Amino acid sequence: MKYTKAGDPELKKRLTPLQYQVTQKSATEPPFLNKYWNEKREGIYVDITTGQPLFSSRDKFESGCGWPSFFKPLDTTLILEKRDTSHNTVRTEVRSKTGDSHLGHVFDDGPRPTGLRYCINSASLRFITVEELEKEGYGEYKKLF
Repeated sequence: MKYTKAGDPELKKRLTPLQYQVTQKSATEPPFLNKYWNEKREGIYVDITTGQPLFSSRDKFESGCGWPSFFKPLDTTLILEKRDTSHNTVRTEVRSKTGDSHLGHVFDDGPRPTGLRYCINSASLRFITVEELEKEGYGEYKKLF
């Protein structure tokens, strides 16, 4: 699959207002009031703007923060990390490489084996269950499960 980002007018039409604000304007959705914070099914999470695979449910864990948390991405080359000094603090922002979508932040308080916690906005993701992988064009990821 080739993953490309649509232009801004197309994204405004295709995304919900919250998805657009989170991915394109670096907003944050409310904790515990988002689509995937408590998702338990197996599958992969892809960038809502490009469809590029980002995270696996196998790498998801309950962090108590109210957003989906992962201890690693599927492929570190698909994630960009940037210094974020907003809100009078220093954090590491996580963005998707192809879509340049704001995903969330990464912290060093996660579980083993990485010790990382990728705290990700549900609004920046689309979840594809294991049963839907083949149909959705992500059959190569079935081997993870």
